[in-house]
Amino acid sequence: MSLIDLLILLIVAGLCGSLGQAISGYSRGGCLVSIALGFIGALIGLWLARALALPELFAVNIGGTKFPIIWSIIGSALFVAVISLISRSRA
Repeated sequence: MSLIDLLILLIVAGLCGSLGQAISGYSRGGCLVSIALGFIGALIGLWLARALALPELFAVNIGGTKFPIIWSIIGSALFVAVISLISRSRA
């Protein structure tokens, strides 16, 4: 994987993480948080898809690495929703 491929992968992960934050309605952090959420969302989404025997809907091949776009967005939205429930202040 070249440096350009890595940068493209980080941009795609950041966009997926940002979309996950927008869907869940909870936004903390900036660009680095969105990138991390994109990768964590991809892991959670793929795990969920494999557990339920669902296909990879839209995977982008970047430098020989398949990055699942749809499952990354769904996984990051679920992860951000759980984080927002945990981190809410109790009044």
